[in-house]
Amino acid sequence: MRRGSGILGFVVVIWLVIGVVAAVQRDYFSSQETNCATAGTIALTIISGPLNYMGLNPKVKDCNVRIPEPSK
Repeated sequence: MRRGSGILGFVVVIWLVIGVVAAVQRDYFSSQETNCATAGTIALTIISGPLNYMGLNPKVKDCNVRIPEPSK
């Protein structure tokens, strides 16, 4: 059981590293624009990992962040 979890953890780390490489290749980190949509696009690209190289190009076009109002 312990060996399987170690292998799974290794696969997840490699998956995410491939996603970061894809985001770097698309110049997402060098962009001056910082907003919710840009952060979402970067996160989706990293999470989708190797799928980026199979044609997946996730983009977040619009996002609404709601800041909770304090209760009265």
